Amino acid sequence: MNESSLSFLFFFLVLLILASAYFSSSETAMMSLNRYKLRHLVKHKHHGAMRAARLLENPDRLIGVILIGNNFVNIMASSLATIIAIRLWGDSGIFVSTILLTAVILIFAEVTPKTIAALHPELIAYPSSLLLIWLQKIFHPLVWLVGTVSNFLVKLLGFEVSPGNNHHLSTEELRTVVDESSASMPLQRQNMLLNVLDLEKVTVNDIMVPRNEVVGIDLDDDIEEIIESLMNSSHTRIPVYNKDLNNVVGILHMRNITRLMKTEEPNKAELMQLTRDAYFVPESTPLTTQLVNFQKQKRRIAIVVDEYGDVKGIVTLEDILEEIVGNFTTNLSEETSDIHPQPDGSFLIDGSTSIRDINRALDWDLPIDGPKTINGLLTELLESIPDNNVGIRLPFHCAEIIHVKDNMIKTVRMWAHEPEEDDSSEIQANLFD
Repeated sequence: MNESSLSFLFFFLVLLILASAYFSSSETAMMSLNRYKLRHLVKHKHHGAMRAARLLENPDRLIGVILIGNNFVNIMASSLATIIAIRLWGDSGIFVSTILLTAVILIFAEVTPKTIAALHPELIAYPSSLLLIWLQKIFHPLVWLVGTVSNFLVKLLGFEVSPGNNHHLSTEELRTVVDESSASMPLQRQNMLLNVLDLEKVTVNDIMVPRNEVVGIDLDDDIEEIIESLMNSSHTRIPVYNKDLNNVVGILHMRNITRLMKTEEPNKAELMQLTRDAYFVPESTPLTTQLVNFQKQKRRIAIVVDEYGDVKGIVTLEDILEEIVGNFTTNLSEETSDIHPQPDGSFLIDGSTSIRDINRALDWDLPIDGPKTINGLLTELLESIPDNNVGIRLPFHCAEIIHVKDNMIKTVRMWAHEPEEDDSSEIQANLFD
């Protein structure tokens, strides 16, 4: 009889340890679930996900049920192990049972199940949720009592009881999520998502076509010159101005040129009838805002002006889209005609080239929070208009000024180099011969 009773006690002890492992793994699995993946599965009517989501709506109740169950079975297992040990070894068995049961619970009811649950939370949480829902209903009065006393003590210690919504991601946190999803997402799609997140940091001033590169129609020219310019233009939309680009009067779409060509004697009045009113935007407008404004205004091109109303350049919808998907060209020579690779590994770069275009084309990391062109960057570093053949060493790049004209760097040769030990990580100019 005693042997039979002892066997039953051992069997019951094993069941209690398994129950403890269940509660331990359930707690870790439920708390480790990816909330966004869970919401996705709930939308697709996944039964396990729906049960888990229902439990996680009240995490304090869920944790209360799990802790009540876990502590109950652990205490009962401890009492049962003590009884078994006393039967086997007498009073000295109490110390032995404490050591053995601690090791067994730690290995089989805590560390192992929690490790599995942390690695595969969906595999554990969804089946476990079925029993947890019933336990939550059964122990609801006890859970409520424990929760009330616990909340009172929390308030007494000066902490806020009602948790805020911690599941909203900031832009930087969302960036981290996208970065960490590289294993399950194509690189091109990942870069597009990151570029979308960067739009709010970039203004139209960073990507616009500068004033000196804007191709437009001057109404002060003869009509023959205007028509010839239109016929030779490679742009779809062209600003129309009067004598000076600051006096933009409209935007001409090239598809309307055929109407002008059909007239016997084209004139400027007919040309003006084909133009659309110009759309002006401040240079400090973020790209996210401008993209929405383009959609609202049903526009594809805007005139960028500064705080004084002077024209700084133009920005197009294509420019913004390129910030998201990358350039629509496939190689360096097509991507920009202002960057020319040399046999020695260096690059001849036009001084008016945008720093953002250089970084994108060459995968460099030149600073973009100051001057927008390579001419502006080097001039700012030198604090003067340089002479030809002046060399500048930056932390990770070297630049040699090849040609200066009209107080502007026209051509510069640049190449990447490893920083020397005494090089500062800050952007500054170090001249070299």
